[in-house]
Amino acid sequence: MAYADQSDIEELYGVDALYVADRDGDGEVDVAAVALALDLASAEIDAQLAARYTLPLGERYLILVPYAVDIALYRLALSRDVLSAEHRQRYDDAIEALEKLASGKTRLPLFGVDLPDSDPDGPDLGSGPQPIVSGGPEREFSREKMRGL
Repeated sequence: MAYADQSDIEELYGVDALYVADRDGDGEVDVAAVALALDLASAEIDAQLAARYTLPLGERYLILVPYAVDIALYRLALSRDVLSAEHRQRYDDAIEALEKLASGKTRLPLFGVDLPDSDPDGPDLGSGPQPIVSGGPEREFSREKMRGL
């Protein structure tokens, strides 16, 4: 499943961003090259997300569109030898965001999944900061118990 298409590139960065897809220098975008780059970008996204999510995702996540676009533009620029620092930075940022998704530091919203009901008498786990609870059995080696040894 492709996470973006050529129209997404044009909407995000404008038609001029596709200069990296002009393979023969005639001023026309090579549509096949763009489609391949987007497919490869989607495969790269899947490779990252497979560690945490069941694939295919089934829904279109808008958060993944700019990542797919940035990875595809990076690949196109690299293959045409017109790679810029901006292409590289956007690619690095996309990969970093995908790594956060894969590690669980951030997450995709799950459509159609109901979270389990919380215990009405227990704490509300989704309402902000929680107190730190410390406790347990009495200490084996306290200052009082160790005095005189």
